[in-house]
Amino acid sequence: MAKKEEAAKAVQEAQENPVKTEIIETLKKTGRDGMDDLIAYMEEIGFFTAPASGGNHSNGEGGLAEHSLNVSHMAEKLSVALIGGANITDEIRNSVVIAALLHDLGKCGDYGKQMYVPNMIKDGKPTQKAPEQKYKQSEAKPWKRNPDLLPLDHATRSIKLATLFIDLTEDEEFAIRYHDGLYENANYGVKGNETQLYMILHWADMWSSRVLEGVTGEGGEE
Repeated sequence: MAKKEEAAKAVQEAQENPVKTEIIETLKKTGRDGMDDLIAYMEEIGFFTAPASGGNHSNGEGGLAEHSLNVSHMAEKLSVALIGGANITDEIRNSVVIAALLHDLGKCGDYGKQMYVPNMIKDGKPTQKAPEQKYKQSEAKPWKRNPDLLPLDHATRSIKLATLFIDLTEDEEFAIRYHDGLYENANYGVKGNETQLYMILHWADMWSSRVLEGVTGEGGEE
């Protein structure tokens, strides 16, 4: 394909899916080795089309990517407000971006299995004329956890998938692993060990899901 055609195609794709385009460009700017391969893998496993939750925040098609970008934007604002713009090095900025955009990567699933599958419920009762039970996708909770996928928490899976392609710093790994904070019983170990990056990511995630995306209830990520 000629360079002009490639450029035109890139512009068209950016216009059609600005969320995906911004995520890819932002991740590439970090310069982390292996990032191009990770982005290709994210495309392959459906990161840009998957929902972010079963029936809570950003549960529509592409919700995971939209939520991740919201968290990235909020984390950037928080880091500037709390650390101070003049004190934010490229290293800090890159860690904020990587932790924010990849914190829910595990919600894509693993081993060729999606984490969220359609939540099908009964659609009326069978009748003599239509004896077979019909099903429809729930409107209240359109997705459910895939029963064929082992129940590894999505934060741990996010780290596993990301580190197939890139190296994470200890701080990035810690922040991603505990980003749901004490809303998850398994995260009790974060108490007293909070880091700047963890707190920025946790509150950016909370603000995005609870305020920007309109879900104020506690928990419910899985």
